[in-house]
Parts: sequence; C-alpha cells; structure tokens
Amino acid sequence: MDKAAVLRWLQQLQDDICAAVEAEDGAARFREDEWQRPGGGGGRSRVLAEGAVIEKGGVNFSHVHGAELPAAATAARPELAGCSFEAMGVSLVIHPRNPYAPTSHANVRFFVAEHADREPAWWFGGGFDLTPYYGQSEDCAHWHRVARDACAPFGAEIYPRFKHWCDEYFFLRHRGEHRGIGGLFFDDLNEPDFATCFGLARAIGEAYIPAYRPILARRKHQPYGERERNFQLYRRGRYVEFNLVYDRGTLFGLQTGGRTESILMSLPPLVRWDYDWHPEPGSPEAELYERFLPPRDWADQPA
Repeated sequence: MDKAAVLRWLQQLQDDICAAVEAEDGAARFREDEWQRPGGGGGRSRVLAEGAVIEKGGVNFSHVHGAELPAAATAARPELAGCSFEAMGVSLVIHPRNPYAPTSHANVRFFVAEHADREPAWWFGGGFDLTPYYGQSEDCAHWHRVARDACAPFGAEIYPRFKHWCDEYFFLRHRGEHRGIGGLFFDDLNEPDFATCFGLARAIGEAYIPAYRPILARRKHQPYGERERNFQLYRRGRYVEFNLVYDRGTLFGLQTGGRTESILMSLPPLVRWDYDWHPEPGSPEAELYERFLPPRDWADQPA
C-alpha cells in the first residue's frame, strides 16, 4: 500500500481536470480555496462560476483523517466501527448552462481504516456518471464506450459489473426513476492487490475528461429557448434530491465535520420544483423518461 503515490496522483488529477474544463469553457477560471478540517486534514476546493459554457463547476481535493469512522462509512462494513480513518479523494460536478449539455459527476477516493487489534483495511471507490436533460444517443454511446475501454485491461467483467452498480446506485427510490444514464460506480475495491486496484482507480479517474469533453464540445453552443431551460432547471431538482438524500460522499463529508461549502458545491446554482408536473406525451422531455433514463447497454448501441 502506497498512500503517498495515491495522494500525488489525486492532486495531479485535480489539476488536469481543472485545466481541461477551463480550456473547454474558454473564459472563466477556477477559484481555489484551501481549507483545514478541525478534526484533522483539509483540502483544496476549486469552483468555476458563470463561465461562457459552465454555469457552475466544482473540482475538490480532500485529504482528511480522524479518530473514528462515521456511520456513512461503516453502514456496509460494521466491523470497522471504532476504527480511525484516513480518506483522500477528488470529487467533481460540472453543470453547463446549455440544457443540451449534460451535467457530469466523477469521483475517486481512497480509504484506510486502522485499529490497534488488526491489520489496516484499505479500499478504493469512485466512478463517473452522466445526467442529460435532453438525451442524445451519440453522447450516451460515447460516454459508455470510454467507460468500457477504461475498464477493459482489468477484465471483461469489470465494466458490466460497475455499470450495473452505477445504475442501481444513482436511483431515486422515492421517485422511482434513475438520475441519469449512468456510467461506472464501485466501492470497497481491495482485491486482488493494491497495485491492481490503484491501476483501475487511475484508469477510471483519467477516463473522465475523454468521456465528457467531446460531449460538452458538441452541445455547448446548441440553440435553446425558455422551454428547454425550464426543463433543465426542473430536472436539476432531481440532482439535488439525490445528493441530499442518498449520496454517500455527501453524508460522509457532513458526518465527519467537513467543509460545508465544499461538500455542497455539487448543487446547481439555479433549480426549480413544479408541483405534479408531467411531460407532454411524445415530447423530447417525455423521451428522456421513456428512452434514456431506463438502464440500457449504451456501449453496444449504434451512435
């Protein structure tokens, strides 16, 4: 286990993603805030707001430690209750202004849990997922093909497993609908060995920009009107609901006393909730629900 190597890579990943997003926006720059966590550790938050293309985007790096893992981290692994912890990761969300350009999210994280009576436990987690407002088959196919290619060197079974995991995770149970078209999600990755797990986490983290940037470039200048903008703001409400009700990273950050501004930077700047709204049958808005949100094998679909 080489924690220093993971730390260096995560810091470089934040730099690389920020540079690519700034280049695609073409106007705005990220604002950086370095912060310290009272319980131990800290991070650097970078937020880009009111750009030419990006309405709000955040790319956060954190490296924190504490005396006891919070409930969000031990819910699936109760044997780790009472362990001290060290957690590091990069988490990002990009909210473009154009409704035809999807929101994207990615994160990669590394945990170490230690207890005096046993060997340290470590694991990687993360992934990336796409949330379109107006579905485009070309974009969905590209996103999932890049995801599949990133996983391929580590075994043909990895992409289907992580894709299915993503489809299950980003599901709003109270709405009975998926948040977007998925991608990859994994957690508790610690087999077969550290080098393999780190390699897979790196491959996924470094695939985010090749997956997202071509989509953003295609859609960022597509004409739209008030109807499309209103639907985008309505669907952003689903994003907020998921992050505040279900997202493990949000819960972990809040439960460990993390920096609130950094934890909630994932939320979009503008959003709306309309009471009992339903899309018009046969409309592009209805197509999102009927054709794009239900899980599909996008990587095998013709673009």
